[in-house]
Amino acid sequence: MSSDYPSAEEYSAEMARYPAMTVVDIRSEHSLVTDSYKNQVLFNINGECMRLSVFEGQYRWHQHPDTDELFVVVAGELRIEFEDGARVALTEWQSIVIPAGTVHRTRAVGRTVNITCEAQNATTVFLEPPPDPVPPRGTG
Repeated sequence: MSSDYPSAEEYSAEMARYPAMTVVDIRSEHSLVTDSYKNQVLFNINGECMRLSVFEGQYRWHQHPDTDELFVVVAGELRIEFEDGARVALTEWQSIVIPAGTVHRTRAVGRTVNITCEAQNATTVFLEPPPDPVPPRGTG
């Protein structure tokens, strides 16, 4: 596991960078990121938070047992893998909602920028090593 990634506690405890009624230029925000991984809470909204994630490479297998997670790709390509072996690929301005409790990991193709929305202080459970694949439904 890379030390570049926050612990589950650090991820959950992160405070919003900006208060309500603040205009934020998301393009400028992501252009300032020089690290290979940066995931920050920009705003809190009615018990939810909006995160800006800029990264390269592969993130860890994890789940959020108590919150759905919305991904909106702003730049690049984001691949999301699921424990049953299913995969999706999102390109710019495509989105998907991952239901609460779904084991997944994200993989950036090159530098990828995405906005995510989830519950504030969302619980994250990291699964290392990755789970054994669950056979797709309808197979023997």
